[in-house]
Amino acid sequence: MLGLDLSTSVDGVVEKIEKLPIVLFAETLQSILVHLQDQNRAVDLIETWDKFQRVGINLDQKAVQDIIKPMTYYFRLAAKSNLSSDVLVSKLTECSSKWSKSTLQVVHQLWTEHGALLHANQEVLTMASIGQLVDIQWKLGMAVSSDTCRSLNSPFISVLMKIADTSGEMSYKSFEMTVQQFQNLYRQFKEMASVLETV
Repeated sequence: MLGLDLSTSVDGVVEKIEKLPIVLFAETLQSILVHLQDQNRAVDLIETWDKFQRVGINLDQKAVQDIIKPMTYYFRLAAKSNLSSDVLVSKLTECSSKWSKSTLQVVHQLWTEHGALLHANQEVLTMASIGQLVDIQWKLGMAVSSDTCRSLNSPFISVLMKIADTSGEMSYKSFEMTVQQFQNLYRQFKEMASVLETV
């Protein structure tokens, strides 16, 4: 259930976690939970790494990322599956036997406090799982030779859209349009802009 394809093994990640003072681990988990509740905010890797350095934990930035990434994944998966704190802790111990009791108690306590809210957020995101348009690029092209195209020497518009999905992952969608289709899209965007001005 909690399988994660990382270059670092789960045991290796847990060993890094166990080097942290329990208070620092709890603060790191709090940052992750805040990130998961507010999808627009990311866990600040540099700030977290700097906190580690100030208390004498000499892990490089990749090691800090190796801690943040799987814990974020586990919490997100637990929220989607609506796992109780006990089940989450049980699943974590199935993945690795290197967890200390005190570390698992922190996970249990924080998930008890925040799990229901994160599950509710996941439900909302699932119902409204549309991405956010981050960027759109277009260019005008001309088909000059093709084995299959009948309408050569006709202009077309090539569009590339950058979209952030609800988990923050970026994806790209590309398509081609005729000039007439592009002009229609332009008119629709103008209509949307004029409606937004009245709001």
